[in-house]
Amino acid sequence: MTLTEELAEWAHALRFEDIPRDVVEIAGLQLLSQCAAMRTGAAHPLGRRLVAGFGQPTQPDPRRAAFVLAGLGSWLHFDDTAFAGHLSNSTVAVPMAYARSQKLDGRALLTSVIVANECAARITASATLGPFRGQSATFAHVVGAVAGRLAGEDVPVRRWVDALGLGLGLPPRTVPIGFLGGDAKVFSASTPVAVGLDACDAAGAGFTGSAEILEHPEGFLSRFSTVPLPEAVTLGLGRRWHTRTMSFKVHPGGPGMDAAIDCGLELHRAVGPVRAADVAGITVDTSLYTAIVNAQAGAYVRGPQSPVSALVFALPYLLATVLLTGDLTIEDFSAAGTGRPERWRLAELVRVRLDDEMTYDLFHSEVPFGEALRLAGPRAAEWLRPFGARWKGDGQWLVDLVGEVEPPSEDFRSARKVTGARVTVGFRDGRSVSREVDVPVGAVGATGGRPVADLVREKFLGTGGSAATADAMTALEPASAAEVAALLEDALDRTAG
Repeated sequence: MTLTEELAEWAHALRFEDIPRDVVEIAGLQLLSQCAAMRTGAAHPLGRRLVAGFGQPTQPDPRRAAFVLAGLGSWLHFDDTAFAGHLSNSTVAVPMAYARSQKLDGRALLTSVIVANECAARITASATLGPFRGQSATFAHVVGAVAGRLAGEDVPVRRWVDALGLGLGLPPRTVPIGFLGGDAKVFSASTPVAVGLDACDAAGAGFTGSAEILEHPEGFLSRFSTVPLPEAVTLGLGRRWHTRTMSFKVHPGGPGMDAAIDCGLELHRAVGPVRAADVAGITVDTSLYTAIVNAQAGAYVRGPQSPVSALVFALPYLLATVLLTGDLTIEDFSAAGTGRPERWRLAELVRVRLDDEMTYDLFHSEVPFGEALRLAGPRAAEWLRPFGARWKGDGQWLVDLVGEVEPPSEDFRSARKVTGARVTVGFRDGRSVSREVDVPVGAVGATGGRPVADLVREKFLGTGGSAATADAMTALEPASAAEVAALLEDALDRTAG
């Protein structure tokens, strides 16, 4: 049996009763959180253009609706992440778009989301040690779309195998200047979702896909990974629930920036607005992941004319904004925010420095890379070396720094996302204030903060959603198909405006 066949057999057979209670609860929060991301995206000028060009997200055609929902939820990085991938842009968007036509009740909708999560995360994990990561790993949404749709349809398992083989036979791949230098990133989830849904239609019409698409010497992994991890696709099916690794976003901006933003918000609460005229310098000590992402995006940052795609990764701008205002909102990614000169004056004072200890901790936590390194074992050096070389030397320093990693997780119950940062603001009068965060607020493994359920509810209410809808979205199990359809309309009401 091939990897695709084994995964498809498991996904096809999974029933709601087979899913652990904590996984179901996470999926409910995931639905609510992604609705908030979609509502936020729809309020941005780019979101309004997406709707103008491709139609309402609640339009009758589920394929077109899924395309729009995937785009609305993605490019501001208000979407949630897991090991591995930005899953919700397909694994939530597609089941939501098809809920009415498939007559999904609450249990069926939750099952579709979880099945899609598990399939997309596992195939994404198999290629994590490669050139594409985060939202640039767009192939995750080909899988998320196939699984998210077929989980709600009564089709034979062979249909799953064919659809995955067809979709992964021609998966989209990102080009950096398009991804960061313009608005193409808006379609980084929509386009692969369309590929996945087309693959479902093609399989339904009798087209066949390769059952060996993943592991064949000239298959998907040979083209999309540096160190292939085929074992990640089927390891611990029914035990290693990738949905447990979900980290919830509490503010827009790239996921590698979250800890520094959290630090900035704490500093603003402690000292009030931080203005450039009063500051001697600002340092951000952080891991290699955040440092590389910030440097790559920085090449496309052009002050007020910066594309949103780069701005969400521009740590100096994000940090300057929260230090000044004590918040980070959709307005900060439009002309109303980027046109404020004081932010750019403060951003010029920000210096990002690599911290070896934080880098070590990053690669020794499960999310976003550590679990892949654990699966790779000694082979991990083949990926670590070129990744480290992006910062300095030949990259051997990173192999030496990371050293030996832990065994793979048994069930992800203790997963952590350690993407730390320490922000220090030095004032001209000699004062200095500093804050440090290792696991961002809302991320898997965070301790000592507010419950995730409260954070997600607040996120949805902050977009104008109603408390009644929020409560119903996180208690979906008893809902009928008609109630689910009406509830999704309510949850998305602002996206149609």
